[in-house]
Formats: sequence, structure tokens, C-alpha cells
Amino acid sequence: MRVALGADHAGVHLKDAVRSLLESRGIEVQDFGTADETSVDYPDYAARVGRAVAGGEADRGILACGTGLGMAIAANKIDGVRAAPVVDLESAHLSREHNDANVLALGARVTSADMALKIVATFLDTPFAGGRHQRRLDKIAALEHDRHA
Repeated sequence: MRVALGADHAGVHLKDAVRSLLESRGIEVQDFGTADETSVDYPDYAARVGRAVAGGEADRGILACGTGLGMAIAANKIDGVRAAPVVDLESAHLSREHNDANVLALGARVTSADMALKIVATFLDTPFAGGRHQRRLDKIAALEHDRHA
């Protein structure tokens, strides 16, 4: 598995903790930054990670900012990205099982590092169930095409 990481200044320390977890699991990591707490614009990092996932350079993406909300909103503007802002294990599980989310957005100000790492593990370990859920994803993909008309 290949995972693209990105964070703004509020999520940089959480991103680094996630990177350590991924590397300990033998997962290939592409870190798009940021590298420190200097103020940056989160859409830049959401775009880099989203494009890597949508383009097939990464299997999944993980983003971190203050709440995870801005990152998810920005990443979801990229066709093929299904970014889920997650704060609990059940949502992490269902984002994968039902929605086949390919980008996880974490909030460093609203989720403890310990919980965030559990969320990451759940996100990575839960397979997509397919079946009736695929029909719904097909409808979501069709919405991406509608906005280009």
C-alpha cells in the first residue's frame, strides 16, 4: 500500500505521528508536507494529496489540519477523491466499508493523537464492502461529471 500524507501548520505534528505509524507497518509514504508550524494554506496540501490518490500514485491519502473539515472540503473538489473527515472509529470503519473513502481527514485540534492513530489503523484495515454500496459510489462519480457540463 502507498499512502500520501499532507498537513497544514495545525496538523503537522499529527501528520508526523501518522507517518511514524505507517512506516512501522511497512507502508510506503509520500509526504507532501508541511514540515513545520509556519502558517500555510491547507488547500495546497489537500490538492497535492488528492491528486496523488486520484492519479494512482497513492492508494490512499491522509490529511491533517485543525479540524479535518477544510482539508476534506478541498480534497473533495478533485474528481475521484472521496475524502472523509473522521473523529471516531465507527466513522472510520464505515467511511471505508460503505463509502470506499480513499482520503482520510483528521483534526489535530479535535482528536487526540492516540485516537487519530487508531482511526488511521481502522481506515487502512477496513475493506470496501462493494455490493449495494458500489451503486451509490457510481452515482457519486456521475455527480463529478455533472459539474463539468
